[in-house]
Amino acid sequence: MTETGTGSGTVTDTVADAFIEVDRVEKVFDVRRRTGFLKRERRQVRAVDALSFTVARGEMVGYIGPNGAGKSTTIKMLTGILTPSGGRLRVAGIDPARERTRLAHRIGVVFGQRTTLWWDLPLIDSYRLAHRMYRIPDARYREILDRLVELLDLGALLDVPVRQLSLGQRMRGDIAAALLHDPEVLYLDEPTIGLDVVSKARVREFLRGLRDERGTTVLLTTHDLQDIEQLCSRVMVIDHGRLMYDGPLAGLHEAGESERTLVLDLERELPPVDAPPPARVVRVEGPRQWLAFPASASAAPLVARLAAEYPLVDLSVREPDIEAVIARMYEERASA
Repeated sequence: MTETGTGSGTVTDTVADAFIEVDRVEKVFDVRRRTGFLKRERRQVRAVDALSFTVARGEMVGYIGPNGAGKSTTIKMLTGILTPSGGRLRVAGIDPARERTRLAHRIGVVFGQRTTLWWDLPLIDSYRLAHRMYRIPDARYREILDRLVELLDLGALLDVPVRQLSLGQRMRGDIAAALLHDPEVLYLDEPTIGLDVVSKARVREFLRGLRDERGTTVLLTTHDLQDIEQLCSRVMVIDHGRLMYDGPLAGLHEAGESERTLVLDLERELPPVDAPPPARVVRVEGPRQWLAFPASASAAPLVARLAAEYPLVDLSVREPDIEAVIARMYEERASA
């Protein structure tokens, strides 16, 4: 048994049952840049630095961090696209770099900003290609496709060229394409980026069902902490290629002392509302007021009290920015 944790959260992993194993993995890139007319400077950039973690079969884990932290590099090594500079990787007992083709039949990948679908062809043609490429038995292919079309509401889109799909429609199409061969593990890189509220809710609902009904192992990278809150019981934070935190989301909020923001629109301009501690008013502009409260706390009691005492027109809750949470964690460590 090994335990890893930072801050107030701990996660217990049984290595023997681990589906994904990352053991002191490193990835170093050689970067060349021009320093003069005929001169170039060569330096090494360490994108992933002595990274270690395990993910159990059927677990859904959030993998987050600021841009350039090493998230996508990790995913690419786990799929075999990139070869580690050092350390050991195993996915379902397979070395991704050495047996990429064998592993491809057991994993699915969705990159939010890049599609795997054929741009000028109808959506169904991309699925037919996957059918042949993965050699899925005909009956199994039809069974899985029918189920995915129903769950992701793709029926009216199958004959539409991919280039004519909205971002939300294309994202649902990409998720279906990644799952047609019934993979055991799914890597999701920003699956809700740029989606509207309705599309986000639909994707999240589907992923919850995937976790609960099929027991698919999911590694989710995202900048949207609501994705993590609604889907994952465990979150890992990476920055500068190193694992900074591994535990429950509540523990991350406590470690970074992060806050959510409640934005109130009142019927008229009023003095700052009387917010119950630890909530506090941080800004007032005419009839609009901003209140900060701990991210680990529920907004419901605060909203209920203010709605009973003040003339509300509208309200919204803004989640903490992951970069701000990580920056606060650094500050806490530096002052410790």
